[in-house]
Amino acid sequence: MAGARITPRAQDYAQWYQDVVREGGLAEAAEVVRGCMVIKPHGYAVWEKMQADLDRRFKETGHQNAYFPLLIPLSVLAKEAQHVEGFAMECAVVTHSGLKAHDGKISVKNELEEPYVVRPTSETIIGHFFKKWIDSYRDLPMLLNQWANVMRWELRTRLFLRTGEFLWQEGHTAHATHAEAQEEVARMLDVYRDFAHEVMALPVIQGVKTENERFAGAVETRCIEALMQDGKALQAGTSHDLGQNFGKAFDVTFQNQQGAREHVWQTSWGVSTRLVGAVVMAHSDDDGLVLPPRLAPIHVVFVPIWKSDAEKAQVCEAAHKLAKELREDGLGVKVDDRDNLRPGDKYYEWERKGVPLRIELGPRDLAAGTVMAKRRIAPLDANGKAVKETLSMQDLGVAVGRILDEFQRFLYERALAFREANTVVVDTWDEFVAVFKGEGSKFVHAHWDGTGATEKAIKEATKATIRCLPYDGQGPALEPGRCIKTGAPSARRVLFAKNY
Repeated sequence: MAGARITPRAQDYAQWYQDVVREGGLAEAAEVVRGCMVIKPHGYAVWEKMQADLDRRFKETGHQNAYFPLLIPLSVLAKEAQHVEGFAMECAVVTHSGLKAHDGKISVKNELEEPYVVRPTSETIIGHFFKKWIDSYRDLPMLLNQWANVMRWELRTRLFLRTGEFLWQEGHTAHATHAEAQEEVARMLDVYRDFAHEVMALPVIQGVKTENERFAGAVETRCIEALMQDGKALQAGTSHDLGQNFGKAFDVTFQNQQGAREHVWQTSWGVSTRLVGAVVMAHSDDDGLVLPPRLAPIHVVFVPIWKSDAEKAQVCEAAHKLAKELREDGLGVKVDDRDNLRPGDKYYEWERKGVPLRIELGPRDLAAGTVMAKRRIAPLDANGKAVKETLSMQDLGVAVGRILDEFQRFLYERALAFREANTVVVDTWDEFVAVFKGEGSKFVHAHWDGTGATEKAIKEATKATIRCLPYDGQGPALEPGRCIKTGAPSARRVLFAKNY
């Protein structure tokens, strides 16, 4: 059952990405809703795995889930002017309610007394309720998280990476001191780093955003940055120190232990369904989707092989029995016993959906008490053919667990090796321009004079942006130098790349 052709990465990376998303059954454009997407069951199952793991990590760090309105009154949003300016052009606004039908035509009925903005992010509406809920130092820290959808009216969209509506989590916390808030910002960025490394098999660099790249209304923004296979960076998560900006805008105060009233110190942090896109771009190949086992909805697919009805009954019974045993070990397992498809067509379909391990079971295997296993990315023999492994049916779960763990490590190590091979240190403008010529991009560590004007000039000339000021130890050693663009003194190198 051959699907549509997947465009090779080397030929057209953007089209390759769209093809992998389509053939992997992850999502499709909503068509009737401009700029939005439909997340299909297989894609939503990946997001659910992300949700479950992150939700556990949030709760282990003391956070509770809550939910706030989708619609934000314009007057509430307008209380933090700098924040509004950062999202103004992306806001969708509700101005009317009700419809009336007449002679087969439908029109809008009532104009609202006040417009509502469809949630682009929730700092403002949450600030309103923090004012109601916080009165004393005993109410702090307040550690909340929200799983929700948001809308940002994007002009240029790409499935998962940038759509008008997307799913995410947004953490919002309030603290008695700035030091406590800063600790929260750092702690949650570490949570994102650990999730990326351990679950997504995605190596990331932690760092601090420049003032130009900072979240609107924040005092400081920290981020994790990942390198995709085309050399572009993807911001995979952010954690914001909001200072007292929102506390003052919404008059969120508390009585401290000395009896005086102070404004709270706040943070916010979030990741979104763009992480699904990051997994696609970091790990997949020209055969389709590749999923790390810890994110795969289906870990193992059994493909029984038979030539007669009698053989079919025997191998399918054995496959279902083995699948039941693996499910008891906590694995997602599928038995593909459809009789209207050839085995090769089934292999093709499950490879494109990124299933980490395929197990084939035929009459000879059944007689020998073994199965044949093939990893989604398998080592090649001397003739360039993918190697299959013979596994005993006895203690199959142990062998499968070992293979999945090895595959998880393999994907992380491969992505890390790719990043290291595509990270360079440059000292001159000519070297810098050469890296970003045309569609070229890598992770580039280079000196910058620290001014917003130079940062903008570099972006205009090369389309490369400063992704972050990396944490100590996540880039070259800190040392002074000269800005690649102006030659002015520079205290340290920063991380540049083109980005999504």
